[in-house]
Amino acid sequence: MPNYHLQEFDSADRAIIERLQVDGRISTAELGRAISLSPSATADRIRRLTDLGVIAGYTAVVDPEKLGFTITAFVRLAYPSGNYKPFDDVIASTPEVIEAHHVTGDDCFILKVLARSMTDLERITGRLATLGRITTSVVYSSPVPRRHVVADVRP
Repeated sequence: MPNYHLQEFDSADRAIIERLQVDGRISTAELGRAISLSPSATADRIRRLTDLGVIAGYTAVVDPEKLGFTITAFVRLAYPSGNYKPFDDVIASTPEVIEAHHVTGDDCFILKVLARSMTDLERITGRLATLGRITTSVVYSSPVPRRHVVADVRP
């Protein structure tokens, strides 16, 4: 898929991207009114942005605490092997790992983990420690828990 640059999107495209990140359930009619386009023109632009991969999907934002996950932690993993199958297998079978990022530096991966208790976190990190050296940081609070991608920032 080609790499599109911001200048290839006009102000209406950027407004659609911004608005859908805030409210993915907004109707095309309401969105069109907000950006001065007809519902069909708005739908066409959404379809084009989706086809380009700019809009990758729609999802509900869920509060983990309401589901009993009261602990969030970041686990840094120094993975000693170039064989990623064991890593992939453990991550695939550990649903409490909700994000995994391959990074530069001393650690190979940064994992975002949800746990229901410290005992649960200990179980999860014990499982992850079978892969390599880990360092765990428990989140006290999240002043910026989720921020949408700003479509109008230019270098």
